[in-house]
Parts: sequence; C-alpha cells; structure tokens
Amino acid sequence: MPRSNIILVGAYSPQQRERLESRFITCSVDTPQQLTSLASDERRACAAVACHGHSPFGAAEMDALPSLRLIANFGVGYDDIDIDAATSRGITVTNTPNVLNDDVADLAVGMYLALKRRLIAGDRWVRSGDWARIGSFPLNAHTSGLRVGILGMGRIGKEIADRMVAFKATVHYQSRQAKQVPSDWVYHADAIDLARSVDVLFVTVVGGDETRHFVSAEVLSALPSDAVVINVSRGTVIDEDALIQRLQGGFLAGAALDVFATEPHVDPRLCDQENVLLQPHQGSGTINTRESMGDLQYANILAFTEGNELITPVN
Repeated sequence: MPRSNIILVGAYSPQQRERLESRFITCSVDTPQQLTSLASDERRACAAVACHGHSPFGAAEMDALPSLRLIANFGVGYDDIDIDAATSRGITVTNTPNVLNDDVADLAVGMYLALKRRLIAGDRWVRSGDWARIGSFPLNAHTSGLRVGILGMGRIGKEIADRMVAFKATVHYQSRQAKQVPSDWVYHADAIDLARSVDVLFVTVVGGDETRHFVSAEVLSALPSDAVVINVSRGTVIDEDALIQRLQGGFLAGAALDVFATEPHVDPRLCDQENVLLQPHQGSGTINTRESMGDLQYANILAFTEGNELITPVN
C-alpha cells in the first residue's frame, strides 16, 4: 500500500512522532501559520494534517494545502480550527473525545479541594518552618455538602458531577436542554440562574466564538460572595477581567484555573491573588491519557488513508 503524505503540526512525543513517520510520508511545522513556508510540492501532496496544539488553523492555512481533506486534531477541543471553513472546502475535522474525561474531571476536583482547603499554602507553611515557628495553620473552608454547579453538562461535566456526589454535594447544572441525569440533579436553563443557586461553579462548556465570555460579569455577579469558580474548559469562556475584578474586590472567595485567556501568558493580576490556584493547562496531562489521545488521532488518520469510516468526526 502506498504511504500517504501527512504534515505534522505541533510538538509530538518521540513515540507518537515515530509511529506517524513509520507509517506515513511526513514533514513537520511548529504551527499552522508555518505551512506556507513548506515547498509547494510538499503542500500539494498533503492530504491530511495531524494537528497538536492550540494555534489557529483557519481558511488561509487550509488554502495553502490544495489537496487537504482531513485535519486530525489532538485534543477534544477544536475551537482553534475554523470548522465552517473546513466544511466548505470538503475537509473533515476529527478530535479525540472521551479518552481524557477522567483526567480532566480528576484535576477539576483536585483543584477544587486544593483551593478550598488551601493545600499549596499548607505545604508552604510546613516547608517554611511556619508550623514550628508560628503554630497551627489558619482555618480554611469546608468542602462537603455544598451546592455544586456544572456549567456545561457534557461528558466531562457529568464526570465532575459524579465525583462531587461523593462529597455529598447537591448538583445543579446548565446546558442547552435538560439531560438524562439523576432525578435529584437540578436543571437550570440560564447560566445566571445557575450561578445564583450554587456555592461552587465548575466551567466545562466547549470553547469557541459562541461561548466567548459565556461566564460574563453578570454571571459572576450572580454568584454568592463565598463562592468559588473552577475552569477546566477554555480561558475564553470566562470574562477574565470581570473575574479578576470580582476577586480583587472580595466578591468571590476564589478561583482555580487550568486555562487562561492569553495562555501561556497569564495576567499578572491573577498571579498576585492569594485566593487563586493556577495550573498550566494540564487537564489531560497524564502519560496514559496522552497516549490514548495519540492512539485515537492515529486511528482517525489511518482510517482516512485506508478509505474507512472516520472514528470521531466533528463535521
């Protein structure tokens, strides 16, 4: 069987890169914007792109590859890819859903506990000698039996809710429509109404233009002053300026963020807040899950090159 021409975009692990290179004819760039720097014969021969990262992939990048028919994304989120532009050009986009649900949900709950129980500050208290020098660590917040809101009851949101039930939480959620969930979970059609009803807000909606600043100043203002926000979706989903203002003004108890509006560059005002927990967009960042994501991306590319049905098409 002839080997297909694939362009690798982004930073792949040595194992993932070796597998792709052993099966396909490949060339590599760091970002989609560098596609135009490739030789014209490489660009014309490319039928599929294996995309890894969060750089924009728009119409101009697609037009640089006249034979392109597949963009296989490494990740569940595809908001950096212009889906409308791809569809209009006959290009299919795939992603890697489901395999990362547990890791993202685990991190979200871990961030919640670390924020409310001030685990990082407690670690510093011991390491610095303050425990011996000053005495007991200051009391912090209770974590069980609270009203928990899930903004976006998709696969990851459901996993978070299931975990929070073990903490005796009352689950509230918002989505486009009510979902098939336990009967005692409370559905809210409106994000502001959800915010008014909870002590903890987990943000798990998909990214993209439609959800930009979905967690608006109005939503944040509706939260009780002792509430906390946990974001494991996309940084663009929250109005970051409004969040910072609420935190600085003492109108929110805290926030735990794995994603940011301009990552990897983080607003220094967030770094200055003691009631903010920061993580480097590592929701799916375990060895097992990244391997599984690579497996699914590879399987989609292989299915495409062999003329079989794609496993996880987006469009």
